[in-house]
Amino acid sequence: MKKYILIFLMFPLFVFSQKMVSKEVMEVKKFQEELNAEYLNPKETPLRGDNFTNFKGHPFFPFDLKYRVTAKFEKTKNAKPFDLPTSSGKTKSYKEYGKATFELEGKSYTLTLYQSLDLIKQKKYKNYLFLPFRDATNEKETYGGGKYMDLTIPKGNTIVLDFNKSYQPFCAYNAYDYNCPIVPEENKLPVEIRAGVMYEDIYHH
Repeated sequence: MKKYILIFLMFPLFVFSQKMVSKEVMEVKKFQEELNAEYLNPKETPLRGDNFTNFKGHPFFPFDLKYRVTAKFEKTKNAKPFDLPTSSGKTKSYKEYGKATFELEGKSYTLTLYQSLDLIKQKKYKNYLFLPFRDATNEKETYGGGKYMDLTIPKGNTIVLDFNKSYQPFCAYNAYDYNCPIVPEENKLPVEIRAGVMYEDIYHH
């Protein structure tokens, strides 16, 4: 009898967790669909020529909940603007906004989040945060230059980092027309982040 009572009590928790996972999966699916639509749209895509003609959609790592982490967020005080080098040799103006510390498989890591001083001039990007990072999948399953993640300013002292929504920069697909911020040394992770967009090295650089 106790066994059945325990199962009955656990069932609502199971249903709740299934709903949560489903919500998170749907968010990632939406991200994937929107990214593919952008690359398939001639007015938005960075792809040119045969790369655009032959593009059917991005390869993605399977969704993995362990790569959706709640990080401790600490806003940087008195941050000064700086020039972030780009792939073309030019620079773009950014400022450090804060640091996100999280655990992955029992180890702690910290990544720095930035604000583009050009983008925040636009109303729709005033709460936008930029997270460039590198990990041990680069040059194997992902672009050698690293990956990006788009975030918004958190209201409290935590921020959700969903690496399932990470993507390659435009210059990974078209180095002639785009210059992309180079990932700072402090944002290089010594572990594999097998989440988000995978990369097929079939593009001309």
